[in-house]
Amino acid sequence: MKKELVMYSRTYGCPFVSLAKHILDDYGVAFREIYINEDAEARERVLDWTGFLSVPTIIVAAEGSDLPLSPPAYLEVGTSPRGVDRGSMITEPNNVELLAWLQHHDFIQSIETLE
Repeated sequence: MKKELVMYSRTYGCPFVSLAKHILDDYGVAFREIYINEDAEARERVLDWTGFLSVPTIIVAAEGSDLPLSPPAYLEVGTSPRGVDRGSMITEPNNVELLAWLQHHDFIQSIETLE
């Protein structure tokens, strides 16, 4: 089964989205973007998955799917999803967290120092 990255984000500025895009671009990782401020179903998915409207929420999906390849690890209600590796999902990661997650899912082979 082919897999792809899907990033749930917004059409307007967010430092976590900018950071994720920068890293994905620097490493040449393709991704598909879904905007939660333009897609009510996507907005509800992110709210259900994270308990917040947290972006970016990045998932590993089967090619063409908008859903995680496997159910994300449980997150206690009210707990911040920021930077938590939930298996097929990560939300608002910093650069170290995102790079480790991408490597774990074989989207990148090695982690290089970004300037």
